[in-house]
Amino acid sequence: MNYVWQTIRGIQPVYLGVAIVTGLFFVSAEGLMIWYLLHALQCGVSPFSCIRYSFIGFFYSGITPSATGGQPMQLYYMKKAGVKISDSTVVLMAVALAYKLVLVLIGLGILALWYPELCVYLKGYIYLYYLGLFLNTALVGILLFVMVSPKCFRGIVTGGERLLMKAHILKPSETRRKKLFDMADSYHEAVVFFLQHKKHIAVVVAFTFVQRFSVFFLTWLIYKGMGLSGYSMGAVMFIQATVYIAVDMLPLPGAQGITELMYKTVFAAIFPGAYLTASMCVTRSINFYLLLLVSAVIAATASLPGRREGMAKKASCDT
Repeated sequence: MNYVWQTIRGIQPVYLGVAIVTGLFFVSAEGLMIWYLLHALQCGVSPFSCIRYSFIGFFYSGITPSATGGQPMQLYYMKKAGVKISDSTVVLMAVALAYKLVLVLIGLGILALWYPELCVYLKGYIYLYYLGLFLNTALVGILLFVMVSPKCFRGIVTGGERLLMKAHILKPSETRRKKLFDMADSYHEAVVFFLQHKKHIAVVVAFTFVQRFSVFFLTWLIYKGMGLSGYSMGAVMFIQATVYIAVDMLPLPGAQGITELMYKTVFAAIFPGAYLTASMCVTRSINFYLLLLVSAVIAATASLPGRREGMAKKASCDT
């Protein structure tokens, strides 16, 4: 254990610093994409507010199974800031669709061009890779269908209302029902807008590639920071990508446990001896636990009454 700690302390500070910045960029990039799409819908939200929504989403995704809590909390805070639910829903779904689509494309690319190496590195975890790729592909199809089908979205909204009324959480209300229908219509208008301005979606998809590869690049920075050599940047990044694809949809908060187990298997040949445990501790600390801590602080400050009121005064949507 002492040798592991010495290995961690021996990481070159420059590489460690760039790795931390890269991790922060990974989360912030989602906020920039949210801002870009909201700006296209003429919603007056600042980039910094959108980056804050991104960190809030990361925190709640990190503590809920299959990252299910992130977007509902983002919707809550965006609503508090004055962003229309129809607009924020479309934007968050578009960002999520791009996120999953890029992961699927990377996964298929690795499967087609790097299959022999994939089997060598993943060993017994290859089935998780197939499962992760299948689940992400299925989710892309579902998100795409919901986005382009106004009837489906309206059915989800009204179905949710009926479910809450059966559970006696909500009481029947014609006024609320009309508002839900109006929201569904506004949602469809926003979808039509993006379908007519495909360049916005193309920009988000392209930037998502940069975002996704940034977190894979982080592992290579730790590799170089430890003074190791022999494996190319592409090989290290592809191996890290396989771990993300395999665990991304598993019903575990932050994919904790399985991520560490897979890491120690697939990177055994890349990081020899004590370097393996040390690299796992540092990489996982930066790309999850540090970001979760930063996100928790941002989420906590955003929950303060004064902060919520301030956010609500800044945002406006004119669509």
